[in-house]
Amino acid sequence: MLGVVQTADGLPIHHEVFAGNVAETTTLIPTLTKILKRYPIERVVVVADRGLLSLDNLESLQKMTVGNRPLEFILAVPARRYGEFDTLLEEHHAQHCVGATHEVVGELVWQGQRLIVAHDPEAAATQSESRDKRIEALEQDAERWAGKLVEQETGRSYRGRKLSDAGVTARFYKAVTDAHLGHILKVALNSKDFEYDLDEKALKRARMIDGKLLLVTNMPDYSPEEIVSRYKSLADIERGFRVLKSEIEIDPMFHRLPNRIRAYAMICFLALVLYRVLRMRLKAKNSPYSPNRMLEVVRRIQHHQVTLHRKQSAKGLTTLTPEQKDLFDTVNLPKPSKIAL
Repeated sequence: MLGVVQTADGLPIHHEVFAGNVAETTTLIPTLTKILKRYPIERVVVVADRGLLSLDNLESLQKMTVGNRPLEFILAVPARRYGEFDTLLEEHHAQHCVGATHEVVGELVWQGQRLIVAHDPEAAATQSESRDKRIEALEQDAERWAGKLVEQETGRSYRGRKLSDAGVTARFYKAVTDAHLGHILKVALNSKDFEYDLDEKALKRARMIDGKLLLVTNMPDYSPEEIVSRYKSLADIERGFRVLKSEIEIDPMFHRLPNRIRAYAMICFLALVLYRVLRMRLKAKNSPYSPNRMLEVVRRIQHHQVTLHRKQSAKGLTTLTPEQKDLFDTVNLPKPSKIAL
């Protein structure tokens, strides 16, 4: 497992390779400790997605200090895992989110920490509509199967194997599970007949959570809007991992020995640093080119070697286009010089 630390500007500064059976939550504190020893950092803000927050991790983060100040954090809350958020959100949702036409950001208190709630009405409508369509399709399937079961009992026959209540229950339960709707469509697995129930309370709760981002933070000097903006910058780190997997192609890794795996990861990390520096230079000059697009353009530069009939040889580069010359100037790199014939 590969861990990468980068600055708020997107520059990778540290990486580690962990054993594949190590949980993410156990790697955070040791990595932070190494970073604080290596760099003269005065303020650290840990931004993490929903996979990190647990009461144990929260307690560990609260105990850490950076110099004379506590470690600060912005952690996304896995709201669907904590029933205690229902009561907090119900009143906030009714007062601020119902009828909203643009993103609404508010603040609550949870276990002595700031709980930032961001509600995106467009995302909420999209999520609710998608869920309703999945529920409707499943209920139509259930109605069709139930109808066939009733008609079979009256003597009507269909092609293929005869349906049974147990078989239909198993098929419907799998369909509900695959659609991640088991908390709303409750299938009666222990009943001898095919039965299910739509949990209206669970559906209402799901609609209330739609479009919401919940963040726990201990940062006192940032507004709720700034906290949300900081958290959304986490997407830039995730883009770095996508670059490692796609453009740099860190996977698959055909190595077995630990030292070779770490060496390979180091090379890929250095490639990511170069990729990000290239991106920063393009951005500083307001260039419309992405690193990928620039690399596509400069890859067209070729080196040729020609052998003539008297065994004389000539070699050199293809002539740079104006586009290629401009790109080298934009990122402040010397143009490749022609090799003497």
